[in-house]
Amino acid sequence: MTNPFSTDFIAAHNAQLSGALAADYEALATTLARRNIDVAAIKEKAKEFAVAIPSWGVGTGGTRFARFPGIAEPRNIFEKLEDCAVIHQLSQATPTVSPHFPWDSHDDMLAVRDYADSLGLGWDAINSNTFQDQASQALSYRFGSLTHTDAAVREQAIEHNIDCIEWGKVLGSRSLTVWIGDGANFPGQQHFSRALERYLDSTRVVYDALPDDWLMFLEHKMFEPAFYATVIQDWGTNILCAMELGDKARSLVDLGHHAPGENIEMIVSRLIQFRKLAGFHFNDSKYGDDDLDSGSINPYQLFLVFNELVDAEHNRAEGFAPAYLLDQSHNVTDPIESLINSAEEVQRNYVRALLIDREALYGFQGSNDALMASNTLKLAFNTDVSPILAMARMEAGGAIDPIACYRAGNYKAALVDARPALGNTGSGIV
Repeated sequence: MTNPFSTDFIAAHNAQLSGALAADYEALATTLARRNIDVAAIKEKAKEFAVAIPSWGVGTGGTRFARFPGIAEPRNIFEKLEDCAVIHQLSQATPTVSPHFPWDSHDDMLAVRDYADSLGLGWDAINSNTFQDQASQALSYRFGSLTHTDAAVREQAIEHNIDCIEWGKVLGSRSLTVWIGDGANFPGQQHFSRALERYLDSTRVVYDALPDDWLMFLEHKMFEPAFYATVIQDWGTNILCAMELGDKARSLVDLGHHAPGENIEMIVSRLIQFRKLAGFHFNDSKYGDDDLDSGSINPYQLFLVFNELVDAEHNRAEGFAPAYLLDQSHNVTDPIESLINSAEEVQRNYVRALLIDREALYGFQGSNDALMASNTLKLAFNTDVSPILAMARMEAGGAIDPIACYRAGNYKAALVDARPALGNTGSGIV
């Protein structure tokens, strides 16, 4: 592994920017002090914040028409971990990795765990894949997996999910994310209630295989690859299934898996209220499940989601411990740069939400002062918290300007010979 980002390299890069950062930080501290906000306390909260990197996100994604690989793409789980380590080294906000099986399968999962340990990385939710046929599998998921009409196909999908649990136990994960692409493209193709019952029958078997300290994250999606009817299509079906399965089943919110204009922050509030919020796949979208960089299209929506999350944290909501994960497809950018940017954007909106004057907001809500309630949120959202994020990164050993530092290191260029292209230019969205 060629990693140019030594402690000295990052420190030298930071030295060029630290003077300006100190001035900006002090100016912001003065501004926030007038609002009775302790900038040092907010900075410490920023240091504690973490979001997981998706292992699949460090490779180039694709469109339905083509995939255009970048240089020095990771070819296996070990090289993916190397890229994830760089992201965390520079951002200091991404200490864990969320793997996807069988994309990340390896004969020796202990070796995978040990390599992650050597890079200072831990493990987040395990993701199963029954939405795609693999060369080694006996039966096809063309017409479904956990909901297939053929019991043998369902059993194959169940076994894969249980295998994922076993791999996760070796790595040290404590959660399994289950997303299926099952559904129908034509009216009449599928019996709606029977398909959902088959889903529940299948997931009960997987649920029963969970260790006592594990959680099962159920993920919904409005459409795609099924374009007429998706079995787990929205948060209502998701939470009903989670309630049916038991306390260890929770509902995962992917920001791109909702109908356009959906009030996602209200969904988040409802899931918190009923202690069924698993966590998030953070991304952004313009039209559908675009898997764009977090905060690139609608940063205010991301802020409003964190308003609900920080409110729950503030009020010590029962059972509140959401998992934060990125889930993106990078087609025209360096995935490492996009993931660094996205981790910062998610962290940024968490910190912005910490600046909300909660008691003032509750007062305006109680007196039905809609304008001032909205302005209270806008004041926090419009505050540039970049100096807080940069200072938190620098003090934790990261880069003041992670993208500039990354580019200065020429990381990918140095790996071209070590990671020759695989020649995979086929279609498909990661």
